[in-house]
Order: sequence, then C-alpha cells, then structure tokens
Amino acid sequence: MTDYAQEQEMEIEALEAILMDDFKEIHSSESGLNTSNRCFQIKVIPQDDEGDELSTPVELALIFSHTEKYPDEPPLLNVKSLRGIHTEDLRILKENLEQEASENLGMAMVYTLVSSAKEWLSERYGVDTNAEDAEAEEATKDDVIIPHGEPVTVETFLAWRERFEAELALERAKLMPESALTAPKEKRLSGRQWFESGRGSARGPVAVAEGSDVEDEEDIDFDDDDFEDDEEDMLEHYLAEKSESPSHS
Repeated sequence: MTDYAQEQEMEIEALEAILMDDFKEIHSSESGLNTSNRCFQIKVIPQDDEGDELSTPVELALIFSHTEKYPDEPPLLNVKSLRGIHTEDLRILKENLEQEASENLGMAMVYTLVSSAKEWLSERYGVDTNAEDAEAEEATKDDVIIPHGEPVTVETFLAWRERFEAELALERAKLMPESALTAPKEKRLSGRQWFESGRGSARGPVAVAEGSDVEDEEDIDFDDDDFEDDEEDMLEHYLAEKSESPSHS
C-alpha cells in the first residue's frame, strides 16, 4: 500500500532544499484554494536559455496543496501575479499546468510544474534576445573609428620623404657658420662632414682646422633669423635638384 503522506513529505523537503528562499508555506486562507491542508507558495521568475534569471518586471506565485492520494491524483493548483502579469495570462497558465499535472500522475510533479511555469513566463514576458543582439551589434558599429586623412601611397610617401630631407638640410644649414656656406665648392664641407667633424656640437664659436683656407671667425652667433628669409628659396632649390637627379629607392 502506498504511503502518500511520506511521499508528500519527501517532496516538500526536496523543494525546500532546491528552491530555498523562493519556497515557503502559507496559510490556507491566503492560497485561494478550497482546502484546509498545508499550502505552499513558490516564487517563479522568467529565465534565459542558460538558466539565469531575467531582470524582467514580472513575478509569479505558484501555489499548491497536496491532495489525499497525491501523486496518484493531481495537486490543487493556483497562480497569482506578484508583479506585472495579466489576469488572462494567469488563466491560460493555470490551465496549462493542470493539463500537465494530469499527464504526470504517479510521480512527484511539483518541480516539473515549476519548470514549465518558468518556461512559459520566459516565452511570454522574457526579453527578446535577438533584438538585444541587434542593438548590441548596432552599438558596436557606432564605436568603430573611421580613419580620416589622405591614404598613404608610394608616391605620397616619396614626396613626403624628399620634403623632410630638404627641411632637415635647412636645419643643418642653420647650424653651420657663414664661412662654411660661402667657401669655394672644392673646399666646402658637406653637412654630414661638418657634423662628423664635431663642429656642429655647439651653437657658438667654430674652430677651423689648421691649414684650412677658411678664415677664423670669432663669436659667431647662429641666430635663426639669419636664415629665415632664404629658407623657402633653399627648400624649393633643394626639391628642384632632387627632382632632376635619378630616382632613388
């Protein structure tokens, strides 16, 4: 002979262990059920596909009470809205749960009914994950940085490099004494030779090597103003010479 009371008590203990704070015993007068037996309430919240609770503004109370011959007969069931569930939806859900209970006679079924209620709520009130993904994708597109400016090509790079070299030559010319710039071509040091000789290490008096035909100069002040007027002409001249010389990699 089946011990219904023992089976019912074992199910209640299992539900308490699984559902914890979402499971509680309530007075029969609060249940909405026509019974004086013990009544219990389970809070149900929609879940996503991974089983995580959704932050939706709906909560359901699934209320049940064991009948004398449960689980060989269905439990008494009721559903209440704790937050945000329409009356018509409650009626539909209750009918679905009663139908499922009749299909699961002979076994403890309350947890199965709770899972069905969560699934139904998720479908009815859950967030549209496809819409969320679309919004997230659209937000990502807005964050994409679109590059600005002229794209770099071989031609633009070579033009930039020639101009850079010309400007560098002008800067070196500013550091060289006037005597080095005005000396005869055969005795004139190149910018590279002049810097490697150590004469460009300071912007002050320049020592001239012994035996050089270039006269000593004292207290030469290399002021940038000495070359400002001719800077553009020197740059244009340098670029013209570069364009006339054979192409280099």
